Amino acid sequence: MAALAMPVLIGVTGLGVEVSYWYLTQRSMQNAADSAAIAAATNGTVNYSAEAKAAAAKYGYVHGANNISVTASNTAPCPSGGANCYSATITGYVPLFLSQVVGYRGTATVDGSQQTMLSAKAVARLDLMPREYCILALGTSGIAFGTNGAPKADLTGCSIMSNAGADCNGHNLGADYGDAAGKNEGCGIVQRSDVPPLSDPYAGLRDNLPADPCGGKYPQMGTADFPAANTWNGTVTLPAGPKNVCGDLVLGGDVTIQTPAEGAILIIWNGQLYTGKKPSGRTMSTNSGSALTIVFTGTNGGYIHSPSGDGTLDFAAPTTGPWKGIAIYQDPNLTTGVDISEAGNTPTWKITGMVYLPHASVTLSGVINKSSNGESCFGLVVDNLLINGTGSILSTGGCAAAGLDLPTGTAPTGRGTLVM
Repeated sequence: MAALAMPVLIGVTGLGVEVSYWYLTQRSMQNAADSAAIAAATNGTVNYSAEAKAAAAKYGYVHGANNISVTASNTAPCPSGGANCYSATITGYVPLFLSQVVGYRGTATVDGSQQTMLSAKAVARLDLMPREYCILALGTSGIAFGTNGAPKADLTGCSIMSNAGADCNGHNLGADYGDAAGKNEGCGIVQRSDVPPLSDPYAGLRDNLPADPCGGKYPQMGTADFPAANTWNGTVTLPAGPKNVCGDLVLGGDVTIQTPAEGAILIIWNGQLYTGKKPSGRTMSTNSGSALTIVFTGTNGGYIHSPSGDGTLDFAAPTTGPWKGIAIYQDPNLTTGVDISEAGNTPTWKITGMVYLPHASVTLSGVINKSSNGESCFGLVVDNLLINGTGSILSTGGCAAAGLDLPTGTAPTGRGTLVM
């Protein structure tokens, strides 16, 4: 009897040993899958799969070797909902030994022998945090953010986002973070490519504009019928709400804007804000306790819709109300007459708030500083931006106090987290 029972006893003992071996192998495989999923999520780029396979290889699970398969996905369902989950799955096979004595034939035939398939799967998420950008280039083709030999340019305290490519020749500009939906070549201390593009965060403010009050007449400076009311001098008191100017607005001398505490909205219809030519450039400024939003709107064709001249703009945006934080606003329906070739230089900008030029090609050539009576906060939204020479932007640390909600995207916290 003992002799008859011996094969069964050996088979049962062997099966127990093999099950323990399978368990230990599967646990090792699970550790590798966990590491691979975290690596894929942490990478968070088009190279996530290569990162997952490299992580698994450190545990001895090399994709394609010894019938090992390591696969990764960046579209894995998140257990708690939401997106940004990555999975890693490792599949392998172990041979059968004494378990065959009791008739176990495994789950697969590999290289002509019966084996048992083992697999492990893990899911990780790259946790994201908000990232504010003081510069957003909305253009979607080519290079939307770039530099042209700007070794002294300084964007310290500012992060930048391009909805296309970004190219900074030999100098990262000192920007804290540089993100691009296309390829980022050298912009920012921390650089990312293939970042999801941002939508226009301020286009909806156009709904706050009143109907055109100008009756089709938009006087341009230098013409015989240019009205004296379109040339400002000295102290100009604006009421709360919109102040409409039809056609060009010219500074005949330095102008100080006085407004109620909640600020005023200056709307220029089919015209420019002309600040004079050197050496007679003039300054438009807000005094202490005043705030201003300048809006350029109207129709396309034949008009300049921007500040111009060699003077200085020195003002702060309102901190409350529908235009809070907005210093200059170009109507997003405008696509011509919107470009600015010497931003920060002609005219000089001392601005607290957002300058919104969504269809403009802008060249930043000077130093942008805060307004004399405002917080340290500046934002710029353009179609495309080129920074020349010593172009620089002040630190944006005061934007919360200035009432400006900067364009915001998301950025990884730095390491993936297992969620399954």
